[in-house]
Amino acid sequence: QVQLVESGGGLVQPGGSLRLSCAASGTILSITDMGWYRQAPGKQREFVADYSSRDSTYYADSVKGRFTISRNNAKNTVYLQMNSLRPEDTALYFCNAQMLGVNFWGQGTQVTVSS
Repeated sequence: QVQLVESGGGLVQPGGSLRLSCAASGTILSITDMGWYRQAPGKQREFVADYSSRDSTYYADSVKGRFTISRNNAKNTVYLQMNSLRPEDTALYFCNAQMLGVNFWGQGTQVTVSS
């Protein structure tokens, strides 16, 4: 089993920045992709960004140019630097890790963008 723990969420004004972190622990054999999803109230969970085992990155169109995903394989940690935040970025952000064909999820960290 893999446990994922997110941190770094909070309240920020529009135009501000936050950096999310997600650390994986437990029985880690071979994590391939690590990424972030988010879920706003009353909406479905949506893809935000992904960092593959081949060092490729992918972003949702809504965050391209504003968010940057990075990964530290030695620490089994993935980060999400979020700049130029907008009210519509308000959501519960979940970390995701894929290992041996299984998806693992964190509990989520709340990001609120409001003046």
